[in-house]
Amino acid sequence: MGREESSFFACFNQNPRMNKRNVYRMPKAGSIRNLQLQKEELAHPAPEEVSVEVKAIGLNFADIFAMQGLYSATPSGSFIPGLEFSGEITAVGKNVSEWKVGDRVMGVTKFGGYVSHLNIHHRYVIALPPPWNFAEGAGFLVQGLTAFYALTSLGNLQQGMTVLIHSAAGGVGILANRICKKYGAYTIGTVGRQSKINFLLQEEDYDKVILRARDFDKKLQTALNHRPLQLIMECIGGRILRQGWNAMAPMGRMVVYGNASFTSHSARPNYPKLLWKYLKRPKIDPLRLPGENKSLMGFNLIYLYEQTDLMHQLLSELQSRQDPNYSRFLP
Repeated sequence: MGREESSFFACFNQNPRMNKRNVYRMPKAGSIRNLQLQKEELAHPAPEEVSVEVKAIGLNFADIFAMQGLYSATPSGSFIPGLEFSGEITAVGKNVSEWKVGDRVMGVTKFGGYVSHLNIHHRYVIALPPPWNFAEGAGFLVQGLTAFYALTSLGNLQQGMTVLIHSAAGGVGILANRICKKYGAYTIGTVGRQSKINFLLQEEDYDKVILRARDFDKKLQTALNHRPLQLIMECIGGRILRQGWNAMAPMGRMVVYGNASFTSHSARPNYPKLLWKYLKRPKIDPLRLPGENKSLMGFNLIYLYEQTDLMHQLLSELQSRQDPNYSRFLP
């Protein structure tokens, strides 16, 4: 999906009193239709927290999966979706010194982003770069951290590698390609629609772009043109995962961070269809990995939320590779 399709930003123009906020809450996961707009009380920030008036939020596949009850990290019972946001600080806790009222920030949260105001620990927000608007800030952290951590920490991205990036026109796919180009990597992107190919080739500097179809394995070999496939950013699953795995060279790494083949275009999952896909999913035998000399790794961004120091380290490294105004990492 293109970034304009994989992420949306909802701005809250209401200006409620500080002790009230608008909330999109799920009484329980299972159907997007369960999402309800409510008004709730918001306490003053705790000593280590800041209060943020949310100006924009990001919508990711993880949010859809969570609302449909397909995301393993989804809270049980009632919860507020949303993993990333941007806005202005409206209050600071008594132990917070690095932020002040009026600061423009972007942040991540372990759910709870679909709100007009929120309280959050001060370490989970960072300054919004001056050239950016709130929508850009709300769409950067989840996708940027996913792409950078998967490629560098797990994928061991090196100069001149050949990298296969699925969902190449999505937010993660776009940022992953730009990160790869900083390393001089050769990138092959895949998309589900023909209309996205020219955009990726002409605007985003992908080396090759493949339309995923029944002949994907043949198209991949043509795009590789005898290059060793050393790293795969895998988020599709099913047959595409298996074909990518088979094409990967010895010492190659596949990083799985999603499974778009399980996506439903309806409000709730089609459980019989999901069960069939689950039963037919590719199975990779760990006992055969040493013989194949390949690595398969999984990644859930929620893990980084629990590792605050690592998250800040990754953001620092990511920003150090950007142009001073951050613009090179924006579509």
